[in-house]
Amino acid sequence: MPSYFQSQTFTSADFESKLFKKGEYESCTFKGADLANADLSGSVFIECEFLGCNLSMANLFKTAFREVVFKDCKLLGLRFDKCEIIGLVLGFENCVLDHASFFRTKLQKTVFKNCRLKEADFSEADFSASVFDGSDLSGAVFDNTVLEKADFRHASNFNIDPDRCRIKKAKFALDGLPGLLGKYGIEIG
Repeated sequence: MPSYFQSQTFTSADFESKLFKKGEYESCTFKGADLANADLSGSVFIECEFLGCNLSMANLFKTAFREVVFKDCKLLGLRFDKCEIIGLVLGFENCVLDHASFFRTKLQKTVFKNCRLKEADFSEADFSASVFDGSDLSGAVFDNTVLEKADFRHASNFNIDPDRCRIKKAKFALDGLPGLLGKYGIEIG
């Protein structure tokens, strides 16, 4: 029988000697928890916060994240494309999401604030009205991605092909033009 936790705070000490307990976590806070390679599959997180945690390479198969915020977290190689899609709402601040996969996810209005998303995969995903404020998108893949009304004005190192992505009403700064026009071999500036 799955466990239910409400309004609890979990720290790194809670996971040092025992495995992550699958279940439903509502309004819980995880502080400094090392959940790298943990099996979070089938768990449900509702209105939770992860602060300074390491979830790198955790198993997210059918994991539900409903209004979950990650701050100062290490999230290397996470497969958000394997999460439960119903109610999936995430926010990220000061996180490292290198090699994360958002393939075919629908995460409209997602905020990435001061995040590193090197070689993240946004292929065939819907990030309409999302904000990439102060985020590094070096090597990130945008292929057939919906980016309408997305805000890239303060993002860096992105490479988006306007012919392969939907970018109507997306916002870009002038210094972001090379990331949009790179395929044409145009020299700017």
